Amino acid sequence: MITISLCMMVKNEEEVLARCLDTVKDIVDEINIVDTGSTDKTVEIAKKYTDRVFFFEWIGNFAAGRNEAFKHATKDYILYLDADDVLLEEDQKKLKTLKQTLDPSVDSVSMYYDADTDEFGNVTLRYRRNRLVKRERNFKWRGDGHEYLEVYGNVINSDISITHKKIRHSVGLNLNILQSKFDKGDNFTDRDYFYFGNELRENGYYEKAIESYNENIASRTAWIEDKIYSCINKADCYRYLGDLENELSSLFQSFEFSKIPRPEACSRIGYNFQVKQDYESAIYWYTIATQQIPDANQWSFSYPAYHTWYPHLQMCVCYYNIGNIQKSYEHNEKAGLFRPQDERIVQNKALLEEKLGIKQQTK
Repeated sequence: MITISLCMMVKNEEEVLARCLDTVKDIVDEINIVDTGSTDKTVEIAKKYTDRVFFFEWIGNFAAGRNEAFKHATKDYILYLDADDVLLEEDQKKLKTLKQTLDPSVDSVSMYYDADTDEFGNVTLRYRRNRLVKRERNFKWRGDGHEYLEVYGNVINSDISITHKKIRHSVGLNLNILQSKFDKGDNFTDRDYFYFGNELRENGYYEKAIESYNENIASRTAWIEDKIYSCINKADCYRYLGDLENELSSLFQSFEFSKIPRPEACSRIGYNFQVKQDYESAIYWYTIATQQIPDANQWSFSYPAYHTWYPHLQMCVCYYNIGNIQKSYEHNEKAGLFRPQDERIVQNKALLEEKLGIKQQTK
């Protein structure tokens, strides 16, 4: 059976650190925590779980902090978590089984990162990350604001999820890091342009975000998956700016790279037509969205809402507007399978059942 070192970089995480460690402390063989300047009770809490608490001065670079944490590992494999991550009970069981059965020739195990969930527990953003890596391979973290672990060799994909349970969003931190890098004229990679676009978009700088996405799209070396989402995210910027035509063009542009339409693009195309009251076209694209199920081994972003409840809820609205109450009801029911307590779905159900009941009584 392999042994595991947990390595974490933390700062001012007193609200969530214990919650994280409680979900993994009985699985890992060693806990290493690198603090980068906490002024709250983070260090005090960490010392309740391990005597391997270290200190590293924050230099504005996440990769440097993570690499420092990895240096302290002594076991066969390294598992890394953020303080606001947890392993749900089912995933704890899966990790225990993986620990007992993993072939030592494996260099890295990828796991799902369920980066966001809705109020009903549905995963709203998922992607894969190399999460458990062989210590002796000495893999390094690269990048600035959106760092990544550079891994190669024998990599396997697992069905284990790490769940992100943030309490608050750190507004502007990654944007400031990337903006500073851009302003200084430092080398900007294709990946930097993609994530810079994301940060600009999330902070409301839509025109600048579009420029950054276009830089990524124009590159011959950028990862295809980043190009796909550069197109989709660029479309969002145009929608926020009220430019529906360029929004639609950007969504269709994503097909140049995805070949098979992504549900994230199809649902947005549906909404574009819905806003224009072209309900038949909207229904067509929402239907396509429900048919595009992401590959379980997909590494890039996946937003499950766009092929599950969201297109069904929107088709409920579209069918209602063209007078097909039965179809409207059917799609509302399908949306309700994912969000049974959603007030919109509950209200739709009451209205549609009333209307269907009136129709049935008049026959």
